[in-house]
Parts: sequence; structure tokens; C-alpha cells
Amino acid sequence: MFAVYAQEPNADSPLDSLVVGERPEPDVPDGWVRVHVKAASLNMHDLWTLRGVGIKPEQFPMILGCDGAGTLDDGSEVVIHSVINAPGWQGDDTLDPKRTLLTEKYQGTFADQVVVPARNVVPKPAALSFAEAATMGTAWLTAYRMLFVKSGLRPGQTMLVQGASGGVSTALVQLGRAAGFRVWVTGRTEEKRALAASLGAHETFESGARLPERVDAVFETVGKATWSHSVKSLKPGGIIVVSGSTSGPDAHAELQRVFFLQLRVAGSTMGTRDELADLLAYLDLTGVRPQIGAELTFAEAPKGFQAMLDGDTAGKIVFTR
Repeated sequence: MFAVYAQEPNADSPLDSLVVGERPEPDVPDGWVRVHVKAASLNMHDLWTLRGVGIKPEQFPMILGCDGAGTLDDGSEVVIHSVINAPGWQGDDTLDPKRTLLTEKYQGTFADQVVVPARNVVPKPAALSFAEAATMGTAWLTAYRMLFVKSGLRPGQTMLVQGASGGVSTALVQLGRAAGFRVWVTGRTEEKRALAASLGAHETFESGARLPERVDAVFETVGKATWSHSVKSLKPGGIIVVSGSTSGPDAHAELQRVFFLQLRVAGSTMGTRDELADLLAYLDLTGVRPQIGAELTFAEAPKGFQAMLDGDTAGKIVFTR
């Protein structure tokens, strides 16, 4: 079958390991289902896989893609939940110490077919296109959990999103605006800030700019480059919710501010199957739709990977048939 895959780990030149070609069709174990992929979206996780981060060398070749939407053998339209739990796990999917994501142990969604446990498919609302639904499982689910499960924000409070144009950031802007929060965003360029404003941000600022007032919560996916600004931007008792560190993880902790102002730092990773179902219902109810920055064919996958590597994004990059 057709697939976009990582041939081997390459820490220095990840795109040199990217292959567009053929892979064997997957077997379907008992309790698993086959999804005929209609659309799948690109995530930073796919670049980390190409670099060999979070995956053992013996797992290569690895079909890439955490997210996807498609049809089951019976024609049912579904969205894939990419957190795969150990057999028998009970409780929050994201806290399972033996959990794995697609592309870490199991083959991913950038292919004609992907197989996942039966509980890892969620019905797709008819109002969502396959391309829109394919953005839900990682970026939008991560944003949903950060905002509605982790932050503790109430409508009317102010949130700051660091970084204006990535998949999680654009989802946070759209979800936050729809939920009644005052949404502020930082961005490196005028174009990225304009994108955030078009998606519903109330105010946008240059990266690192002094804000008119401190905020109730900051949402972090950037890491080292913005961490100090995030800490300094919080009201006493405020919270930083962090789900990534694309600019590097080794930020200065600013511990004196943290303890003196009683700031809180909450980590957030992906989300549960139930949260994905709630997210899909939320979009179905509100009419909110993801910002798709580029829609490419699977054969054009290298172009999408290059754009993500260069930071040239304006929402989610989606591959479709």
C-alpha cells in the first residue's frame, strides 16, 4: 500500500530519511480495526520521529502520522484517537505509564490504511470534513485539554497564547474565543499575528512585548524562547499550562517568581478518548472549525514536512486523498 514513512532515524537531517513509497498492508489483530485513511495531519511529533526521538531504532521503517480520519470496513466515518493504552489499563488514558502514540510503536496514519484498537476510533460528526476531523487527535485535543481540563479558567478571564500560528496555538485561540475568554496572542511576525486576530484573538503582541496587564493563564508550546516572558506575564496565583517546547526545553525556571507570586505550572499531554469525543461534540455544537494552513496530497508530503521544519505554518498542514 502507499505510505509516507521514516526509513531510519536521522537526528541532523530528518527529511533525508523521509520516503514516499510502498509498505506492506497491515494485519488486523483481534480487538483492532482497519481505518481506510481519507485525511491525516502533520505534527511536530512526526519530525521528532524522523530524528529518532521517542522511538527505538529497531522500530524503523515507521509509517508516520499520529492523526487521521477515515472509514471503517463497514463505511462508518471515524476520527482516530492516537493514544494507545496497555491492555487492561483503567483511568486517564494519558497517565498510563505504558501508553504509546501511533508512530512510536505502531505504524501511523500516512498510508492507505492504519490499524488501531477498536476503542481508538470515535464517530466523526457529519458536519466535519475529513480534513477538518484529521486535525483533532493531537493539536486540537491537546488544546482542548490544556484549556478546559488543566487551566481552571473561567469565562471572562484573560489567557495568553505564546506563538501565533502553530496547530495547538491556533486551536487555543479558536476554542478560547468561543468559550468566552479574553484571548491575547504573541507572534514573531506581523503575518502570524494577523492570522491570530483573524481567528478571534482580541489582542496580539510581538514576541516578548510588555503586556498592558498581567493575565490569568499562559499557554506554552514554545519553551525556552518564551518561558521567561510567560512567567513575567502572569498575575499572582496564575497558571502556565505547557504542552511542548519547540524552541528547546532548558528554560530558566524563574523559581523566585514562581514561589513568591505563588504561580502554578501544569504539564499537559494529548487527551483522553472521552475528551476527544467531547471536543468533536463541541465543534459540532458551536460551528468552530480548525484553521487549515495547507492542504496537500499525500504524495506532496515532503513539501509539508519542509514547511513545518522551516516554521512556515499558518494552522494545520493536512494531507488528503
